[in-house]
Parts: sequence; C-alpha cells; structure tokens
Amino acid sequence: MVSARELMTSPAQCVNEQDTIQNAAQLMRDLDVGMLPICGTDDQLAGTITDRDIVVNCVANDIAGSTRKVSEYAQGKPVTIGADDSVDEAIRTMQRHQVRRLPVIDGHKLVGMLAQADVARYYDTQGTGELVSEVSEPND
Repeated sequence: MVSARELMTSPAQCVNEQDTIQNAAQLMRDLDVGMLPICGTDDQLAGTITDRDIVVNCVANDIAGSTRKVSEYAQGKPVTIGADDSVDEAIRTMQRHQVRRLPVIDGHKLVGMLAQADVARYYDTQGTGELVSEVSEPND
C-alpha cells in the first residue's frame, strides 16, 4: 500500500494567517503552486487559499490585496489526509470533496501537500482518469 507520505511534496510551505493576499500571491508565484496552506500563529493548519480564491474574491471585486489578510479568505475547515493514509483513501477524499490538492498532516502537524498531479505520476492510467473525472464533476 502506497501512502500519502510517499507521494506528497514536502515540506509544505505555509502562508501565515496574518500575511496579506499580495504576499500569498507572490509566494504562489515564486513556488509555482496554485494553493497554499494557511498556518496560524501556533503553526497549526488554519485553512487554505487558492489562486482562484484570490482572483474571484479579491481581484474581481477590486479589493487591494496589499491590505487584506489571507485569514479573511480562508474557506471553512480544510480537507486533509493523514500522512500514513493510503493513496486510495486520498483519491476517495479528493473525489468526495472535489479538491485537487490535500494538505497532509501527521497528528496536528502539516508535513506536506498531495496534489492530483502527484497521484497521477504514480497511479495507473485508468485510476488517474477516474480521479480527474470525479474531481472535475460538479456536485449535485
């Protein structure tokens, strides 16, 4: 059984909940990623923010990203996967919640990120196709 720990990108780079949207966007650019975990002052996972969150909720509304905190745009409790959970469980979680990226936690500590692309590199062609299809379908 392949675990999330074996496929994840580690370490995960966090943006602090007190950082600005602009800081988050610059970090996404520098790391070439589309989602960042948001960490609180206790280094615990406090949420996530995506490039889409920034565009739809900030840029489209002409809100200055240099003054707004990422904590204002964190959407609910983040969907996560345990570091020792199987890749099959990660796929089911991605499908159930229609997300392409999962923060990987070990206990309460963020240890990495598992993206759809990570799974695709190690999973068979059929499994990857099913994952992409299920994650991309709208919820009813």
